[in-house]
Amino acid sequence: MEGTRLTKVARQIQKDLGEIFQRQSKSLFQGRMITVTTVRVSPDLSVARVYLSIFPTEKKEEVFELIKQSTKTIRHELAQRIRNQMRIVPELAFFIDDSLDYIENIDRLLKE
Repeated sequence: MEGTRLTKVARQIQKDLGEIFQRQSKSLFQGRMITVTTVRVSPDLSVARVYLSIFPTEKKEEVFELIKQSTKTIRHELAQRIRNQMRIVPELAFFIDDSLDYIENIDRLLKE
């Protein structure tokens, strides 16, 4: 029962954060395409670990720092979207998802 609730909450947060990043990408994040690949929510719904893929990959550390700096505004926008579904908006912890880079590296090595 708890697993189903956690996955539903994680999917809702992923969907809403995706829309937030899509709208804010030009103004805040230098026009980079930011994809929310995975969201993992703690069992008490207090922390959401958000994994992001940033394209193009050049200067992705700079964009990631911008995202970290604007965590409060992103959380506020998320709260405006999910306030009717959840009592507590989880704290957001952002991480870079390197799985696409890893796949590209393996493809490149296999081609060589």
